[in-house]
This record gives sequence, structure tokens and C-alpha cells, in this order.
Amino acid sequence: MQQLVYDILAYLAEHPDAQDTIEGIIEWWLSGRAAKPNVALVEETLTELVDLGLVLTRRSKDARAYYKVNRQKLTEISAMLARHEGADAPEN
Repeated sequence: MQQLVYDILAYLAEHPDAQDTIEGIIEWWLSGRAAKPNVALVEETLTELVDLGLVLTRRSKDARAYYKVNRQKLTEISAMLARHEGADAPEN
């Protein structure tokens, strides 16, 4: 799982009520990253997550896209995150 996908899904798993625009996601959801990712990469990642059905999008009256977790997929997301964390664990 690419790191940006993991970071977004981990944030949503911890904050299932969160929803924001790409700019807000970069500013708030991804604020703990060493370097700010570029808008195009975040947009591409969100499109991938929407295509997988893990994230939902809606357009506001001003046509801005807002993203939020698909609550029906939280169990699947938690399992994906656990597998990712297990894969990153150091071997003894």
C-alpha cells in the first residue's frame, strides 16, 4: 500500500466523521507528513480510493469536491491498515 493511501485511510479510520476538500486534506489530514504532498498526487490518490469505494465524494453548491470515508467500508479499511502495519513490522 503506498504511503499516501495509508495516511489518508489511517486518518479516516481515526476520524470517521471527517470530510474535506483536497486543500483541507493536505493541510489537516496529512499535516504530520515530513513534506507536503502536491495537489495532483493527492487528487490522484483520492480518485483511486473513490474508485475502490473506500472514499465517497460529493460536490458542494460551489462545485468543490468534498471527500469522506465510506462508513460501510470501515472494517475493510481497518483490515487493510492492519496488514500494512504488519508488513512494516521489523522481523525478529
